[in-house]
Amino acid sequence: MAAPAERSSVRHRGSAPDVVGVVVLGGCAVWALISAAGHGGRPEGVLLAVLAVTAGYACGRISGSLAPVATACVVALAGFGAAVASGRGVFGTGMALAAPQGDTSAVAGLLVLAAGAASCAAAAAGHTAVRAAMRLLALMIAVAAPLLGSVGGFLGVLGVLLCSLAAVRMRRRLVGLAGLALVTGVVVGTSWAVAEQALPEGLAVSLEGQLTQHQVGLWRDAVGMAKEYPLLGAGPDRFGDLSPTATQSLEAHSKPHSAPLEQAAEQGVVGVSLLAAVFGWLLYGLARSPCSTRVALTAGAALTALAALASVGNALSFTPVTAGAGLLAGLASARPAAGGVPAPALGPTEDVGRLDPEEPQEPQEADR
Repeated sequence: MAAPAERSSVRHRGSAPDVVGVVVLGGCAVWALISAAGHGGRPEGVLLAVLAVTAGYACGRISGSLAPVATACVVALAGFGAAVASGRGVFGTGMALAAPQGDTSAVAGLLVLAAGAASCAAAAAGHTAVRAAMRLLALMIAVAAPLLGSVGGFLGVLGVLLCSLAAVRMRRRLVGLAGLALVTGVVVGTSWAVAEQALPEGLAVSLEGQLTQHQVGLWRDAVGMAKEYPLLGAGPDRFGDLSPTATQSLEAHSKPHSAPLEQAAEQGVVGVSLLAAVFGWLLYGLARSPCSTRVALTAGAALTALAALASVGNALSFTPVTAGAGLLAGLASARPAAGGVPAPALGPTEDVGRLDPEEPQEPQEADR
């Protein structure tokens, strides 16, 4: 009937994000090498981040086609556990599994990804008990965030939970994903405006009060480097060597605490464009995903919250966070394995963003 043709169409259209991903990630790796060659930078960190995203995305696609809900549950539990172990020892732990102990940026990123995975599992689970357990886990993550000293993580998790609830009523995922992209652009633009001192005085004072003078100084140094080296940048991993504010810091390897500003300073306008392209590719994959709209929007909300955290912190400097972002995106973009009956998958293959999968649809002419 009409169903096989529809599934085949979804498979065909789903190959485009894979091609885009190869081009974008390959471009990130190549440009890091070019920028490093121009000014003697150290591209190893960028290459490791690209490898982490690629490996996480591939694992998410593979596991998402075989056991998506189970994998999402495991990712949520593992991310939450790593965040607790890397926190401030509030729960009596002294380990630092994913980041230096007490690093709030890494902890916030892990909490957001864990909440996103739990919410995706809840949205896709076919059993009421699993769905209730995952929603309870997401609430536990939100409650634990302030205890771990991560206000940003709490706000990010809260945003993911609210978007997950709102996604149930969304019928067109493109509208939701466009809104998430707009939110990310506003956050990035605001951080750049703070660094450029381009905001009205009252708003600038209010925002700078939420930050530290040290962080604002790092942002201004990054903008200055971006203007001095507009094309190639100063070179990967050279910000700490060239920033006057960073040289006065006690940190061994100081960073701008903003991924877009770090890219602008170290890899120029091309580096910033490639970073934006990576985020756009992830959203594009979710837009073309055969998963349900609520799952795609929930994953998109988690990635948007992570992007916002990365715009005002150094969450993407930690490999587990970048790998987790790729893993979550891969899970929410996975297609059911060929020849098998995926039950329950992260969403029926019929839903490609036009209608909610639970909404009754008119029978096709061939079925009549």
